[in-house]
Amino acid sequence: MKIYQSRSFELKVKKFNKIEKDNLDSEIKKIVENPSIGIEKKGDLRGIFVYKFKIKTMLYLLSYRLVTDGLELIMVGAHENYYRDLKSYLKNK
Repeated sequence: MKIYQSRSFELKVKKFNKIEKDNLDSEIKKIVENPSIGIEKKGDLRGIFVYKFKIKTMLYLLSYRLVTDGLELIMVGAHENYYRDLKSYLKNK
């Protein structure tokens, strides 16, 4: 399974430190093993899955979608304004 990263995802991960990146990698492996682990959204975000996980005490959300030959990682971030930012990113894409 191929894994694609959106530009938004790349920029956010670039700001993570080593420990956060390692935790993120292990969470992505869980998603690759079981793509239905996230919650599928409805309405404007139909087809997008959101997976919630913690790094230390901070709750992060990771949005992804299944594409024909793999998995596209769209966005990762804290819950605050997450869905608003996700909708605007998808609208402008």
